[in-house]
Amino acid sequence: MIVVGLIIALSFFNKAGRAGLVFMSASRFLIGVAVFIIPLILILGGLSFLRHNSDFSIFNRESKIFWQVMVAIAVFILGSTGFLSIFSPELKYGGWLGVVASWPFLRYFGFWASLLVFLAMVIAGVAIFWYFLRPGKSHRAEEYADKEADSPKFSDEGKRTENPKKDSIIRKIFAPRFKVTEISPELPKETKPIEKQLANARVAIVKPAGEGNIFSYQPPPVDFLEPDQGVPNSGDTKVNSAVIKKTLQNFGIDVVMSEVNVGPTVTQYTFKPAEGIKLSKITSLSNDLALSLASHPIRIEAPIPGRSLVGIEMPNKLRAKVGLRNMIENPNFQKSTSNLILALGKDVSGTPFYADLTRMPHMLVAGSTGTGKTIFLNNLILSLLYQPSTTSKSASPESLRLILVDPKRVEFPVYENLPHLLCPVIYGAHQTVNALRWLTKEMERRFDVLASAKARDIGTYNGNVLKAGDSPLPYIVVIIDELADLMAAKGREIEATIVRLAQMARAVGIHLVVATQRPSVEVITGLIKANITTRITFQVASQIDSRTILDCSGAERLIGAGDMLYLSADVGKPKRIQGAYVSEKEVRKVVKYVVEKGEELGTIMDDDLIEELNRGLEDSESEGMSAGGGDFYEQGNDPLFEEAKRTVVEMKKASASLLQRRLRIGYARAARLLDVLEEKGIVGHSDGAKPREVFGGTTLASEEYDFGTRVGAPDLHPSQGGFASQQGGIPTVKEDGAGNGDKGDWEKV
Repeated sequence: MIVVGLIIALSFFNKAGRAGLVFMSASRFLIGVAVFIIPLILILGGLSFLRHNSDFSIFNRESKIFWQVMVAIAVFILGSTGFLSIFSPELKYGGWLGVVASWPFLRYFGFWASLLVFLAMVIAGVAIFWYFLRPGKSHRAEEYADKEADSPKFSDEGKRTENPKKDSIIRKIFAPRFKVTEISPELPKETKPIEKQLANARVAIVKPAGEGNIFSYQPPPVDFLEPDQGVPNSGDTKVNSAVIKKTLQNFGIDVVMSEVNVGPTVTQYTFKPAEGIKLSKITSLSNDLALSLASHPIRIEAPIPGRSLVGIEMPNKLRAKVGLRNMIENPNFQKSTSNLILALGKDVSGTPFYADLTRMPHMLVAGSTGTGKTIFLNNLILSLLYQPSTTSKSASPESLRLILVDPKRVEFPVYENLPHLLCPVIYGAHQTVNALRWLTKEMERRFDVLASAKARDIGTYNGNVLKAGDSPLPYIVVIIDELADLMAAKGREIEATIVRLAQMARAVGIHLVVATQRPSVEVITGLIKANITTRITFQVASQIDSRTILDCSGAERLIGAGDMLYLSADVGKPKRIQGAYVSEKEVRKVVKYVVEKGEELGTIMDDDLIEELNRGLEDSESEGMSAGGGDFYEQGNDPLFEEAKRTVVEMKKASASLLQRRLRIGYARAARLLDVLEEKGIVGHSDGAKPREVFGGTTLASEEYDFGTRVGAPDLHPSQGGFASQQGGIPTVKEDGAGNGDKGDWEKV
């Protein structure tokens, strides 16, 4: 460019030969007097290109610079010729190009508008040149050309790749250096004592409280998380609004359409019904609206809380993925003063939604398989690990401790070495009961501590002890991934401890998050629902399941993949939210980083809790949950077997409903007990609608079921004298001729 510019400059003085003369004649005809500024433009363009390209090639990665310079030249020449031609239409000023460019503008826009347009083009060309030529700013052009190359990415192997230009800066920020690799923990095949699991856990150094290691913890870099991806496509919103209005008018409902809110998953169309219209009449037309809109399922919110409008939520044709990174980088999260803030997702208008676990104070999560429940729990854990620094380092292992319960044994092994854990991940029902009992004792101990300090709650207490330089009490969050399996194995114990913790543990900083994929009344009992008021439900199979968890319908009309309804004491009606997505790869990167930091901080698990978890573990080896399901209390090892046997013999009938009422257990456990009783020969086979036959007399006379006798009493077995007979299933004694056998010697069975 520089050489061409110099040759053109020589042609002005007839020093470039015949080629120069031809160029001058052609250029004067084409661009007029603007030809005299071409050498200057070419020289400046060449300098700009040399400034940002070291190998002088226009086909390499820096080729964007060359073409940007060429565009700047074209814009500047077009603007200059047009600017000259609007003052005089003669070819000698703006040339043929200027006349052609300025004529339509002058005809349709007039002189002043055309002047502004061409002046703007001249300024734009000069601005682009100045951007590439201004001193000390050449690196900005490189960033502009390599925008995609500058952003950190992660390879398939999980290793972090960085831009070498920024490597030194990143190392200063995130020192010491770290590498993220895939973690593939082996799932235990059977429940083992916690000491065996600790043998494979990290080796930690215990640091005394007050050494300042709580302030050494830093949340993981947000680069580990993925941002939002995609743009939602709701279709033609004007056409959909017209269809909604027309459909309602066909049923005699006049409405005035209002605003349209486009969210990541659904689009909400709002309208105001005419006076005298019952809302129940609108909600009953959900299927008719779905037919008219050719969209299923739709959800009607009547009315929208806090507004005199009705909302119809229609699924988007193209959904957008909500990333946890955008949620955490949001100022509402970073500036939060809450100690346990959770980034849940975005509502129907695309606004980020956050919740405070300390105000809930417990959470119940339900939803069918594959609707996003496990991803939500991972999102919850990562939100706790990314707590902002404005909350007194609440993400530090000394300020936040976790207890993870995973009866399914496949969701939480990735967190096995997390320094925030009070104990290894729990897989068995017996260990879960022991952990909840330990939490109950810890809750009572903390109440004594708060009472001695005359503090109302853990927030007040920690504020006082931090001023005094002492160690604060950590928050404890218990996350149970599948409540249904635990209730089937240890229903009464699990329910009793959960209810007690839910009633009292808020003030001392203990919070429960309980999830289940079976929201039935046998799992989510009335006591549990009454004490856990914050509930989240994902898509469920039926309206009955929705009413079980939310006390209202609506969850059956969700569309899955993180689409949920949120209900709390602060929200009068369920609020629809699209949950933030967290992939397994992101979880592993964050956990790897936190585990390495935990080794530096020197945290360790609670020995008292581990001892409590192992208590009575040998006696519970037969638990079905300890083996991941399988044969549940097989071969009569259920602690309630003897009581069930006594119940059916006394009542002279056997049914699962009878055992449910008398033993206060769930249907699944009652049915298994009935199967064991049948195998033992105590009850007969099931014969359709007929009741089972109970062989009570034979059982009572057998050696296997020898109860109700006293020492020295005569034997009831017929082979030894035949003194026993059966009347109505109750054993009685007949006197022989010698007067042996006394009714008073027997107690009623």
